[in-house]
Amino acid sequence: MTGFSLERFPFVSDQIRAWGAADPRHRNWPVVYVMNNDREVYVGESLNAESRMRQHLDSAEKRRLRHVRVVLDETFNKSACLDLESFLIRMFSGDGHLSVLNHNAGITDADYYDRDTYRKTFDEVFEQLRVQEHLFQRSLPDIVNSDLYKLSPFKALNHDQAVAVEDILEGLFADIESKTPDTLVINGEPGTGKTVVAIYLLKLLEDIRRHDPEEPLDTDSMFSEFFTPGHGEQLKDFKVGIVVPQQSLRKSIAEVFRVTPGLEKRYVLSPFEVGASAEKYDLLIVDEAHRLTQRSNQSSGPLNKKFSEINQSLFGNDDLSWTQLDWIREKSTYMILMLDTGQSVRPADLPARVTEQLVAEAGRRGRLYRLQSQMRIAAGQNYVGYVRRALSSPGRGTPASFGDYDLQFFTDLGEMRREIRRRDDEFGLARLVAGYAWPWLSKGKKDQQVFDIELDGERLRWNSEDTDWINSPGAIDEVGSIHTVQGYDLNYAGVIIGPDLRFDTATQRVVFDRSNYHDKKGRENNKKLGITYTDEDLLRFVINIYTVLLTRGMRGTYVYVCDPELRERLHPFFAK
Repeated sequence: MTGFSLERFPFVSDQIRAWGAADPRHRNWPVVYVMNNDREVYVGESLNAESRMRQHLDSAEKRRLRHVRVVLDETFNKSACLDLESFLIRMFSGDGHLSVLNHNAGITDADYYDRDTYRKTFDEVFEQLRVQEHLFQRSLPDIVNSDLYKLSPFKALNHDQAVAVEDILEGLFADIESKTPDTLVINGEPGTGKTVVAIYLLKLLEDIRRHDPEEPLDTDSMFSEFFTPGHGEQLKDFKVGIVVPQQSLRKSIAEVFRVTPGLEKRYVLSPFEVGASAEKYDLLIVDEAHRLTQRSNQSSGPLNKKFSEINQSLFGNDDLSWTQLDWIREKSTYMILMLDTGQSVRPADLPARVTEQLVAEAGRRGRLYRLQSQMRIAAGQNYVGYVRRALSSPGRGTPASFGDYDLQFFTDLGEMRREIRRRDDEFGLARLVAGYAWPWLSKGKKDQQVFDIELDGERLRWNSEDTDWINSPGAIDEVGSIHTVQGYDLNYAGVIIGPDLRFDTATQRVVFDRSNYHDKKGRENNKKLGITYTDEDLLRFVINIYTVLLTRGMRGTYVYVCDPELRERLHPFFAK
């Protein structure tokens, strides 16, 4: 490759025309350009950059931009430019310094000839825009490891995600046209990108609603057909929201929405906020819908009272059968539920029969969309099922290989801890996580000599932060629980399988050890509904917990097992 050049000029008419006349390539060559002011940025690609930029001057939104940088390269073609455009949009979104004015419908991830070589050029373009042009505040690795990037509405969708979004839009607009309330379900295992689809979909709907039909559409993506006056009119007064049951993930998504034009922090809701809302929503997208709760003892007395008050307000009675799912049904015309029946981790979560019924009903109505491609884990889509089978029936299956995925088994916790530190130094976002098999003695204590987990001479504390623990300053020295990592990605996860799981040699089965399980809400009987949870009931939740923990690591997973018999059975399944 001959290398790229970066040309810059003010975003004003005479400067654009002068630049266009200076070189034939400015009017007839594939290029990528970046336009910005102190607060906003727009990235585009064109075969006739001069003409396209003059069109942008007619846009009220883009007219306020002040500067242009154009990336030229003799080797560029249309595919490479589309790829670079998408790359820079994702990086600007993940950096968070400038608000990205682009729609997300044009984000592509298509393969093409010699793509790997072009990708090296893209990194060089990024560095020049960061170091010399000061358009980025953070380095490429810092951006890629950030929640703003991982939860960005500008992520490139894979094939089955894109097909699901297209089908959902068609179904939703058909329901709106016929004024038919409906529930759509997106079902997928850990790592298939349910949260990505939820955020992408909400941004796409807002772009369709806000799109000016007088302004040319910047993309010919598969969603272009929805950017019509008719569809925009259908969404004109559409009230939307995304419901996130988990506090930490809710806070992270709210921050993404705060810096994304077209989205607002107030769109991100807890189930209690939905139930207490005075208004009804046209559409609610529920992320991690399996974590909605049934009636149970809440985490505080005021929330128990609030649960009852919401039931009274919505239904005129406090029937104990009402769940948070019923609140959302009552407060919305259309629901899109992102769920995985295998990720319920507490008895208070919606019962499995309820989530399984939701999937079955949506399937019968043609409103079930399945995500199958593994986005998170480099081991591939078979890894999640493999983990669940290994935990459920260790020793009965056949160990598998997952290529370059870094899967390792440790018999010394100190060695695993040191390896996680090395991976964190190298890649960032390497963390120790564990089942809730030790009491939280250090909770609220500033004394750093109070430890929760002591194994193999290692002394460790549980996560000191309830929200955004993964990115907190001391996280590398702590251990995260399921409640800090569900819904998040790590580069490397060092998973401690505690003594809450044992292998019973007499029965040749994995069993749950209640005496070593210290999540009070995770083992609490439901006195309100008269439900007593057996060890067999709780075993299902604990296996779900460890399945989630063992599927956080994108690059690798390290495993340490406390129970000697279980360690012996699992060793072959998690060693290279």
